[in-house]
Amino acid sequence: MFLFFRVFGAAALALMVAGHAGAQQLSLHEAQQIALSRSQMLAAHDAAAEATREMAVAAAQLPDPVLRAGVDNLPLSGSERFSLSRDFMTMRRIGVMQEFTRADKRHLNAERVLREGARIQAERLMSVSDIQRETALAWIERGYTDQTLDLLRAQLDEAQLQVQGAEVAFRSGRGNQADVFTARAAIVDLRDKVRRAERLRQNANVSLARWIGPEAAARAAATPVLDWRDAVVEQVLSAEQWRGHPRLRLLDAQVQAAQTEVRQAQANTRADWSVELMYSQRGSRYSDMVSVGVSIPLQLDRANRQNREIAAKQALLRQAEAAYEEALRAEEAVARQWLNEWTNGRLRIERLTSDLLPQTRNRTEAALATYRAGRGSLEAVLGARRDELDAHMQILSLEADASRVWAQLRYLAPDPTLASR
Repeated sequence: MFLFFRVFGAAALALMVAGHAGAQQLSLHEAQQIALSRSQMLAAHDAAAEATREMAVAAAQLPDPVLRAGVDNLPLSGSERFSLSRDFMTMRRIGVMQEFTRADKRHLNAERVLREGARIQAERLMSVSDIQRETALAWIERGYTDQTLDLLRAQLDEAQLQVQGAEVAFRSGRGNQADVFTARAAIVDLRDKVRRAERLRQNANVSLARWIGPEAAARAAATPVLDWRDAVVEQVLSAEQWRGHPRLRLLDAQVQAAQTEVRQAQANTRADWSVELMYSQRGSRYSDMVSVGVSIPLQLDRANRQNREIAAKQALLRQAEAAYEEALRAEEAVARQWLNEWTNGRLRIERLTSDLLPQTRNRTEAALATYRAGRGSLEAVLGARRDELDAHMQILSLEADASRVWAQLRYLAPDPTLASR
């Protein structure tokens, strides 16, 4: 007896049971949380961000004072050679010099370091988004390879029953040997497909384990794939969602840093100054001395020094702004393409499910009825069964593609419901 639909029903029931069991195992949300907690890249970003916070405090301080000591006018000849006290011009001096960097420059130095911290935070957001997306993609691959393997194994079980039926029919004189050979050839083909699906599942398991570890990947067995029909991705091009795009935030941080550097270059047109206090000690017969001095750089060639620096920083700012605008256009175009792919994929799956599957199912039923009545061939039944299997596989493949595109859209920006540490 041919149990094609019974086996298909059993496969569907197995998937439902697997989905129910998976609800008590590892979910995608939990898998992404594990992936974030395992990431050493996020730890590196955290350390770099901590470094910028510490450096920002240091950058806002005055330079360290300079201690200066020495001996002036030490005789090298005569009766007073190498004496520190007999010659009235010989002095032992000690002093301190302090450079007074202007307050606005120190604030700009701290701001520039903080801009670097903002860039690191944007890179961290990119890493969070990448981890969430890649974990979801590995999860999708694992889920659909599981479903494909279950479907092929169900088909293999049904094909083995068909071989038994063909052999019984041939021995009883109701069939021919060609049907037996045809059924056996179908089993060989299905076994090859099963082995190929098993290899793909192993690779998918390795990919998932790369993000969440082998133990967690084992717990993710038999879990359902994500809901790729969730229309939340339709909001990906909204202004609110777009502001959270990590790549654009990274480029915006670079623009902000370039603006700060322009202000730093402009501040450098106002020279800093230094103060030095010196105490000089002479021999006991002579009086000691105190010296005070002020040093101010003379910007005698501002057109070729300070103004050139300002022009260079302004050019770098224009470069950063142009890179941001170009990236904005490119990222928006890619997002629109993905959104179109997801929308069209969803419509194709709906049409194939409502139109193609019933046709292939009706053909299989007709071929089975004809064969049971003794008017058809087993080859026709197997051909109809292959077509129905191909239709199921085609829809499954389209769902996998739609799920991948959904994940690309969903995790353009990090999911705020997932803590990254």
